[in-house]
Amino acid sequence: METRSLGKDGPAVSALGLGCMGMSEFYGHADRKASLATIAAALESGITLFDTGDFYGMGHNEMLLAEGLRGQRDKAFVQVKFGPQRGPDGAFIGMDARPVAVKTSLAYSLKRLGTDYVDLYQTGLDPAVPIEDTIGAIGELVQQGYVRHVGITNADVDTIRRAHDTHPITALQFEYSVMSRDMEQEVLPLCRALGIGITAYGVLGRGLLTGSKGSGEGDLRKTYYPRFKDENLSHNQRLANALATVAEGEGITAAQAAIGWVASQGPDIIPLVGARTVERLMEAVRAPLRLSPAALAAIEKAVPEDAVQGDRFMAH
Repeated sequence: METRSLGKDGPAVSALGLGCMGMSEFYGHADRKASLATIAAALESGITLFDTGDFYGMGHNEMLLAEGLRGQRDKAFVQVKFGPQRGPDGAFIGMDARPVAVKTSLAYSLKRLGTDYVDLYQTGLDPAVPIEDTIGAIGELVQQGYVRHVGITNADVDTIRRAHDTHPITALQFEYSVMSRDMEQEVLPLCRALGIGITAYGVLGRGLLTGSKGSGEGDLRKTYYPRFKDENLSHNQRLANALATVAEGEGITAAQAAIGWVASQGPDIIPLVGARTVERLMEAVRAPLRLSPAALAAIEKAVPEDAVQGDRFMAH
């Protein structure tokens, strides 16, 4: 597995990361045995970057990852997101990124992960808390040895600048795929100017680019993501079919084309793949990390930037 630097002065990690969210919820049923086998296969294939969040399955995902990494923690770079709050019914009920919440959240994550440090701790945006307060609290945890690197998710350029001025930001996590390219306008250039790396989620368009309909039991994509709704889904599936045709001509799968497109956008970008089975993981691992200019152009013609129908998230 090739490695890439996570940010200008950051650590070397695998050129692909494993996003573990779907092993706990949101995308329908996930088999525990298959999930653990996938984590094991990821380690064996050289993947070192593992992405989780304390709100994925309300702790379940961290405990699952801890089990999968047992005895091999030193081989893994674990990045954790925090902030979203949930009720007993699983509903999202707000954000909490106050300094005291930062430290409490990390304390519980360390316990669930069975580790004494997190490699990258990532905050979302809490409109009630200045980003300087949140990042400052993570910075204190860095000084205390509980966190190695500071990250931020889904932030605009002003927030990124303010965060980076408070404490050096190693990486930004942001949705990025041939279907979701809005970060290219301002966010990506700023990150490159500041030496901030990118971990890209949603590289398969949350499954749209590989034919997923988001309609299985327990699958919440139709609930939260307008691109999976009604006419939007039908329209976007036509784009996915066009991508599959291009991929076939390149001798790769649609998933590999989508991953390869993201990986080819620069060595500072690390695609996160949400594989939940060994088969899907191996498909991702075999994706080309540098597609030819002709292949990239063909993919962008098949899925034009302005052709995708529906917003990335529900307005609320």
